[in-house]
Amino acid sequence: MTNINQPTQQHPGQLNYQQLGEGKHIVLIHGLFGSLENLNMVAKNLSLHYCVTSIDVRNHGNSFHQQNMDYQVLAQDVINLLDKLSIENCHILGHSMGGKIAMKIALLFPERLNKLIVADIAPVKYPAHHLTIIEGLKAIDLTQVHKRTDADTQLSKYVTDSNVRPFLLRNLALNEQREFQFKCNLHYIEQGYQQIMQSINGQTGQQFNGDTLFIKGGNSDYILPEHQSVIALLFPKAKAKIIQGAGHWLHAEKTVAFNKIVIDFLKN
Repeated sequence: MTNINQPTQQHPGQLNYQQLGEGKHIVLIHGLFGSLENLNMVAKNLSLHYCVTSIDVRNHGNSFHQQNMDYQVLAQDVINLLDKLSIENCHILGHSMGGKIAMKIALLFPERLNKLIVADIAPVKYPAHHLTIIEGLKAIDLTQVHKRTDADTQLSKYVTDSNVRPFLLRNLALNEQREFQFKCNLHYIEQGYQQIMQSINGQTGQQFNGDTLFIKGGNSDYILPEHQSVIALLFPKAKAKIIQGAGHWLHAEKTVAFNKIVIDFLKN
C-alpha cells in the first residue's frame, strides 16, 4: 500500500492532495469549510481496494487561494489534478459541495468518470444557510486565540451547535510564529458563497449516463422528494440509498454503513 502525503501548500492552480492504496482510482471531494481530512475514514477503507486520491478544494485545507468558486472552475481544478497525476478515468465520490463538484465533472467530462457517488446533496439551488457561520468565523479575533478553546468560546456566540464548532475550527492552524491563522480563505469563500449555493445545470440535453449513486442521510433535508425529477433528468441511471439515523454528515455519523454502501456500489 502506498501512502503519499503532499506538501502543505501547493502552487497556484494545483490542488493539495493525498493518496492511499493501489488499484483503480477513486477521487474524494469534501464539502464547504472542510478539507480532505473529513473523508479520512472513507479513504482508509477504500484504500484496501483502490488508489484513493483525497483533495482539498481551492480556498480550503492546504490548497491554493484564488477568487471564483463557480462549479465549472472547481471541476476544472480537479481535472487539472487528474491530468497531472496521469489519471485518465476514475470513480468520484463527493460530499455536499464536493458532491456538486463531482456532478459538474460528470456532466462536463463524462469520459473521465467511471462511477459517480454523491453524498447528501442534490443538483439544485439551496437557500443561504451558512451566513451566520461565515459571520462567526470572521468575527474570531485571532490575536486573542492562544488555544483552540479560545476560538471555540468566541465562535459559540454565533454557532450554538457544539458538534459543528470543532469541525469549523479544524480550519485553524499554527503558523511559523506559533500564531493561529485560518487555512481556508474566508474572504474568497464569502465572495463565492452565492456560487456555491447554485444549482448544477447541464447544457441542453446534457446528461451523465454512467452509474450514479445518491446517498442520503435519513435525518437530512438536503435531498427531498421534489429533487428526484431533476436528478433523473441529469443522471438517468441514478440510484439512491438512505442511511437511517444519519444527518448531513452521514459518512462520519454512520461510517460503517456508509462505507459498505460505497464498496457494494463500486464492486457491482
